Amino acid sequence: MSKAYPSNLTHAQFELLSDLIPEAKPGGRPRSVDMWEVLNAIFYILVEGVRWRALPGDFPAWQTVYTYFRNWRKDGTWVQIHAQVRPWTRMAQERPRSPSEAIIDSQSVKSAAGVSQSVGFDGGKQIKGRKRFMTVDTLGLVLRVLVTAANVGEQTGGKQVLNQVKQMDKDVARLQTIWTDGGFGGAPFLRWVMDVCRWVVQVVLRPEQTKGFALLKKRWVVERTFGWLMHSRRLVRDYELLPETSETFIYLAMIRIMVRRLA
Repeated sequence: MSKAYPSNLTHAQFELLSDLIPEAKPGGRPRSVDMWEVLNAIFYILVEGVRWRALPGDFPAWQTVYTYFRNWRKDGTWVQIHAQVRPWTRMAQERPRSPSEAIIDSQSVKSAAGVSQSVGFDGGKQIKGRKRFMTVDTLGLVLRVLVTAANVGEQTGGKQVLNQVKQMDKDVARLQTIWTDGGFGGAPFLRWVMDVCRWVVQVVLRPEQTKGFALLKKRWVVERTFGWLMHSRRLVRDYELLPETSETFIYLAMIRIMVRRLA
């Protein structure tokens, strides 16, 4: 058993996730590793921001932990776990499984040295790195996230991530309204959302001549979610070679937030 790291799951939190963990593949060696320890190791990487090879020795071997992380990224397990836990969290707050409103925004983050794939320059934010397109419900829970090069336009990335949200079927059956800022405005984008997704876009603009922080209707919710992600050191910058890995760590951060609320 590993030390009591702050990132560890409690027994109740692990029990919540244990039924969602895939069974060992038939025909191979029986699974001998403790899955509670594997999850704790992955959450340690997320929260503390260390390299895989720097995983403390009281966890399972880093190669074993990384293999589970990578395989479950590639087969969609992490997204499926996230998709199970999010409705539980909404219902615990006495909300319907599907939200009726969602908020979309983007966040540009610097990429680490050595990261070259899907990296660009965001001229507006003066950041070289990647851009996180985020859709959240009114509780701030992530629906879908898309990580791209930072030079990808708001409307281009917005269409891609909203397409992913649209494919969530019953989990967005009640969705009607998308709140956003002026970067996602403009008649072509609004028409696309209406024609393809059957949703209405509501643009919330910052009041003119406002300086510093301003609390903007609905939009503050997604900003709070971006703030939650910054509590995980692995997400302060984009350290991942692949943008898909960055997306996975964001889903993991949200899984951790939600199970801590539930148990």
